[in-house]
Amino acid sequence: MGGAKLIINVDVIAKNSILKNQGLIMEDGKIKHLFPMEQIGLNAKKTSIGEVIDGEGGYLAPGFIDIHSDNLESAVQPRPNSIIDFEIALMEQEKQLANQGITTMYHSLSFIDEGSSVLREKEARKPDKMKEIVELIKNLEKTNHLIRHKFHCRFDVRNTSGYDVLMDYIEKNYLDLLSFMDHTPGQGQYKNLGRYKETMKKYKSGIDDREIDTLIKEKISIPVLSNEKIEDSANMAREKGIPIASHDDDSEEKLLYVNTKLNAVISEFPIELDVARKAKKRGMLTVAGAPNVLLGRSHSGNVSATEAILDGCIDILCSDYYPPAMLHAVFKLNRNYKIPLWESMKLVTVNPAKALGIEKDYGTIENGKKADLVLIHIINEKPAITKVFIDGHLVSDLNYRNLNYDSKNLGLRGSVAIV
Repeated sequence: MGGAKLIINVDVIAKNSILKNQGLIMEDGKIKHLFPMEQIGLNAKKTSIGEVIDGEGGYLAPGFIDIHSDNLESAVQPRPNSIIDFEIALMEQEKQLANQGITTMYHSLSFIDEGSSVLREKEARKPDKMKEIVELIKNLEKTNHLIRHKFHCRFDVRNTSGYDVLMDYIEKNYLDLLSFMDHTPGQGQYKNLGRYKETMKKYKSGIDDREIDTLIKEKISIPVLSNEKIEDSANMAREKGIPIASHDDDSEEKLLYVNTKLNAVISEFPIELDVARKAKKRGMLTVAGAPNVLLGRSHSGNVSATEAILDGCIDILCSDYYPPAMLHAVFKLNRNYKIPLWESMKLVTVNPAKALGIEKDYGTIENGKKADLVLIHIINEKPAITKVFIDGHLVSDLNYRNLNYDSKNLGLRGSVAIV
């Protein structure tokens, strides 16, 4: 259909309020005009409308920006011995992501040492397989696809053998976000060794304390990249305009290093409330997992995301390992903790856009920005995505059965004007 598209009868979740009963015009992939429904004038010729979409009283929100998700690893390898064709896995996964409100996905692929036992278990983390996935992600823009795909490289500082590959990736502009991580027991996410042992027993059936102690010694013995090399890679990334993140920050000393030496602007998953507060004081944007909000706790026993959000020291929620959590966490924070919906929505829209340096085009519903939008209805007392637009294109349209929306269809056709 030619002309602009008009969405009517929606409550827009704006940056600092909810705008009731609005209309929105999209044209050439961007938001052209947002206005109250009573300003619509009929039989005028200012805007030729090719399509009218009735939002039927739902919420219209910016598309979600997921800064960190390793869900693609599960899509590629749903069972230990079942490896799905990467292109099929990504194609099928993006259908789900769109319907979970995620219009921009930063796939966080772990780049770890070739000798790691985790690497042997996870196909997507093998160097040759990762290269295949990364190239697939980067080439998607040239092919038919639904959502925006980005590469978040999670580089393990003990991956000395992969350093040259990392530098090559940066040089070839493969990366959209670079984070530095160290999952060695005794620090970071696994600072509490007792908790690490409990976690290992849950993941590896039958493993005993002696075997875990041996594993810990092996992991600790792996050499770490020199600070000079880590800083060189961060500097090269920054020169390319790639934002830098630190992962599992556990102390003020680590924050000082990553912020001043690596110029990290993002602190992912600070493990304690005090560390999150100190990251905020340094001007860093902080990230927690949306599943943490849904579960009411961290799956690894670290800081409660909800507690940190209420404290004002978490800026961003990512899907981490469960993409549907972003939508439901936003609404849970509003419903259970009385955080205004436009404030909780910032955790998955405004703030990640700012952290990633893409706020000029994404993150809010404003004239001139990309028309990446999600329509949300409350169904069975839960939020549900019903329509998704990317670049103004309707990429998903779900029609739940037996529903009677609060529709005010004006029967618009042809041309309209805003008066």
